Amino acid sequence: MGTFTDTRTYGGQSMAVRRAERRAKFIEAGLTVFSGKGYAGSSVADICSEAGLARSQFYAEFRSREDLLLGLYDVIQDDSQAAVVAALEREDADAEKSLLTAAAMAALVRSVGDDPRRARIVFVEMIGVSSRVETHRANRRALWAEFIAATIAERSDGGFTPPGGYALATAAFLGALTELVHTWSSSDPRPPIDDLIAVITAVLDALVRQPTE
Repeated sequence: MGTFTDTRTYGGQSMAVRRAERRAKFIEAGLTVFSGKGYAGSSVADICSEAGLARSQFYAEFRSREDLLLGLYDVIQDDSQAAVVAALEREDADAEKSLLTAAAMAALVRSVGDDPRRARIVFVEMIGVSSRVETHRANRRALWAEFIAATIAERSDGGFTPPGGYALATAAFLGALTELVHTWSSSDPRPPIDDLIAVITAVLDALVRQPTE
């Protein structure tokens, strides 16, 4: 039998478009509620109220609050990686490594820091929720490690490898990034975002700088 595709329309929109819009509303509601009340202090009712949608519509998209949290986390992570890729593509491939590092880190930090709700989700609310969430975080960190290592290798001359290898270098960078943004996100008032960018850029630059002869 062939695959059935629902082509019905409501108000001039296909079911697929309406579902995508509904899911986006729940993602945005989760961003607001989880960052404001905290994941542990929120409920499905809070999310539905913020989204202006019914509980039945929530459960048509997500099995639980945890599923929404993971979906929201993935959206933020995907947006961050896309921002870094776009920033590097705007730079001259032959530019100094320090300039490329600065551009990439500015894009990464601003992708979460320009909306402090995003920083709080990734670096505060995702921590310690459950073993399933921790596994998901570890898998995403592994993807970031691969991405960072591949990006450094692609733009390094002479097959440069950081001291200790890429595994240790990327682990050090991601650990520093997590702690720095967690501290920044939890501070009141928050330090200027440019300060955060400068610090994390210096960390990565130190890890990937080739020794001079």
